[in-house]
Amino acid sequence: MAIKKNIPCPRCGGEIASYRNPVPTVDIIIEMEDGAIILIKRKRHPVGWAIPGGFVDYGESLEEAALREAREETSLEVTLTRQMHTYSAPDRDPRQHTITTVYIAKGSGVPAAADDAAAIGIFRRDNLPRPLMFDHARILKDYFEKYRQE
Repeated sequence: MAIKKNIPCPRCGGEIASYRNPVPTVDIIIEMEDGAIILIKRKRHPVGWAIPGGFVDYGESLEEAALREAREETSLEVTLTRQMHTYSAPDRDPRQHTITTVYIAKGSGVPAAADDAAAIGIFRRDNLPRPLMFDHARILKDYFEKYRQE
């Protein structure tokens, strides 16, 4: 698969390089006051349980995208507490090559499914739904092993 191709410049007609790059995304592990976390059931393909998150919009920082995606999918206002890790395996999303930066956030209030979420659930390590979408099982394994003391 070519990562670079030459295309005509729309202004002058000369050749310019066009690069195919991975697409940036964010995922947000939202911790509730009781120590549980929020997961959403996606309503669009691919359908299944996932960490709330999505694509970063042009002109938006990763942090802004994380806050927006959390609000859009869970109806919660969250506070980001730390950047956990970045995951970049080319096959992590079957739709296209994405790179996700995962944030941990504190949430309060009553979560409600919205936007791309068909359902929402509150889970603990011992009752996570299966299967999880994308590489979210790995992300949550890392989260529970490295960032949570239960």
